[in-house]
Amino acid sequence: MNKMKVDFAPLEIPLQRRLQTAAVAQWVFSFLGLAPLCIFIFFYLLFTRFWLISVLYAVWWSYDYDTPARGGQRLPLLCGLKMWDYMRDYFPIKLVKTADLDPRHNYVLGFHPHGVLVAGAFTNFCTYATGFRELFPGLTSYLLMLPLWFRSPFFRNYIMWAGLIPSDKESASYPLRKRGGGNAVVIAVGGAVEALNAHPGTYNVLLAQKKGFIKMAMVNGAHLVPVFSFGENELFDQVENKTGTWLRWAQDRLQSIMGISLPLFHARGIFQYSFGLMPYRRPIHTVVGRPIQVQRNEKPAAEELDALHQLYMDELSKLFEEHKEKYGVDKDTQLNFV
Repeated sequence: MNKMKVDFAPLEIPLQRRLQTAAVAQWVFSFLGLAPLCIFIFFYLLFTRFWLISVLYAVWWSYDYDTPARGGQRLPLLCGLKMWDYMRDYFPIKLVKTADLDPRHNYVLGFHPHGVLVAGAFTNFCTYATGFRELFPGLTSYLLMLPLWFRSPFFRNYIMWAGLIPSDKESASYPLRKRGGGNAVVIAVGGAVEALNAHPGTYNVLLAQKKGFIKMAMVNGAHLVPVFSFGENELFDQVENKTGTWLRWAQDRLQSIMGISLPLFHARGIFQYSFGLMPYRRPIHTVVGRPIQVQRNEKPAAEELDALHQLYMDELSKLFEEHKEKYGVDKDTQLNFV
């Protein structure tokens, strides 16, 4: 009987690397376990002598209910914590600029691929660690997240402070309707479904039928910007879940009912390198492409929508081809639109 060999981390690890691991560990926990923990604490407190905390929070929540749909409430102190620098250096993650983005306009940034936990999108557009503000002065980024997560007490505040807003049409459009420009809405276009396809070495982008974000850009007159995150799919391994298997059927069923997906991923641990839910230390290069000029059109015809959608796919393909070899992708590899 074969026994799995566990590759333990050495004891003499520099403090910097330990801090990097700790920063990523808290981030993984935040997105996997913090929301249900917050819900549990909220209801648990109701049955203790601290019940007033939950009652007062509920009263305040009813007053603050629409805040996520009105651009959230980013907290610069949280976004600028040193912890995010350690997270950036763990992989490491780098934001690459290819063109200026005029802050007099609003933008819709399409982020590809989703990956398992959108590490590149969060680090680049929710924290100040990779220099988004310096690379694109005058722009404020808003990363979209499933509305479900904004229904969790306490957790909703944490993700709003980090600059996340709900992904429903009304909430996503709110920053784009602001006069004067300077707002960039970032959407992981493939969403929860694409997370199920996030296997190392794959370059499948769920985009062929995704036109909602294109229409949103047209209606609000926001310029489109393709973004490709090289290395995003390399952070985790996934249990094999090809279309047609019982596992993929169950995952698709869960996604259609709840809107969230459940990729069965694994990589390394905190104190060993053989198994666990910590991502591998593999580099991510998030390349922000050239803006596609979009004229406001509140009622675009189907032909106009299709034409802009095709142009966006062409620009994303061009971006991938121009940078793939630089970031470790074989020259014969093609981007596949699903």
